[in-house]
Amino acid sequence: MAGHNKWSKIKRLKAVLDSKRGKVFSRYAKEIAVAVRLGGCDASTNPRLRSAVQASRAANMPNDNIDRAIRKGTGEGASGNAVEELVYEGYAPGGVALLIEASTDNKNRTAPDLRLVLGDHGGNLASSGSTSYLFQRVGHIELQAPLTEEDHLLEVLLEADAGDCTHQDGVFYITTPPDKLFAVLDALRSAGFNAPSGTLTYEPQTTITVDASTAKQVEELCDALEELDDVLQVHSNHEQSGES
Repeated sequence: MAGHNKWSKIKRLKAVLDSKRGKVFSRYAKEIAVAVRLGGCDASTNPRLRSAVQASRAANMPNDNIDRAIRKGTGEGASGNAVEELVYEGYAPGGVALLIEASTDNKNRTAPDLRLVLGDHGGNLASSGSTSYLFQRVGHIELQAPLTEEDHLLEVLLEADAGDCTHQDGVFYITTPPDKLFAVLDALRSAGFNAPSGTLTYEPQTTITVDASTAKQVEELCDALEELDDVLQVHSNHEQSGES
């Protein structure tokens, strides 16, 4: 019986890991498709696509998945429709602002899906301009490197005209202007740094503090939104108070 229980735990763990891997691959596939839609399918002239492909390979995403995502970006997917990148705005419980990045080949499907999930979790879809002013578009890079390389790293970042850089637990967190992200990634790789993780994202400029219960509701809503096929990333401006 003990052996059976152990095997059951192993199977559950494998299922969780497979699910997480699938979500990572799905997110990279969406990013690749959007990159192709916006800049073409030639990675040598499309830095966003080049970065997305490099990151997906670093995550061990199969080449077949990458090729399929590129074809989808060119409109060769099942629907034959081009992929569009859109940003939706909304609110979560507690008045928390949301910014929802999506890539879709059918806007008539995406908005109702978002509205349904938001409504089921105590949130709502908002009109354009309701929350976007609370966020700033930035490039974000996470780089693992020893502290002994910090001076060299800062020289590369300065030369590449990057933004802020902070360090915690062996990871450098680099923020760049949105139009500099892919040039900074290329500069880091040319300088010998392994920088597979780079994304365009939104950072809140102001935050709202909520209690632990509300924070849990917000996080469950964000998780549910990110389960939708069309959703790339969900950004919120909440912080949890120190009280449990």
